[in-house]
Amino acid sequence: MEVNFCLSCGTGLETREVGGEQRRACPACSFVHWGNYSIGVGALVMKEGKLLLVRRAQNPGKGNWTNPGGYIEQMELIHETIKREVMEETGVEATVKRIVAIRDLPRSIHNLYIAFEMEYVSGEPKPDDVEVDAAGFYSLEEMASMNVASFTRWLVDVVVHADTEGLTVDEHPIVPMDGYGLYRAPAAK
Repeated sequence: MEVNFCLSCGTGLETREVGGEQRRACPACSFVHWGNYSIGVGALVMKEGKLLLVRRAQNPGKGNWTNPGGYIEQMELIHETIKREVMEETGVEATVKRIVAIRDLPRSIHNLYIAFEMEYVSGEPKPDDVEVDAAGFYSLEEMASMNVASFTRWLVDVVVHADTEGLTVDEHPIVPMDGYGLYRAPAAK
């Protein structure tokens, strides 16, 4: 879908070169449409050697078992998004441990997906009965006979075999940056 009107002032957009690419830009103000993007997040929550999975009740992926997740809100930090999504879909409280994987999927809406390993805090899995119709903690052996989505199978492999600390939340950056969500590789020991 092509963007036809400026999101800032409503003027009809024109196509012109901006930054070496043909882009939709406003002739009346400085607005440039840089493209269509979405950012998804996914949770890998372990409890007693089992991973939290949900069964999708809607398409895409209806009937597949996946890790809980969703899309960020405009004014929400990603580590808050993933905690909210896990709680909404399963009733489980979990906190961010580290980023373990990123998927980059260029298409008409360029999708970036950030997978978090999370620490289980509390709660028993209960599906929201809207987005998911089942939820629970499952072992690798149990997953072998389940209809687990291929991307989720890949993520499970990533988290089970990760031998580094991944990217962790920088709670004490050397320069205060209020409102930023900062993640960094662990400092050398």
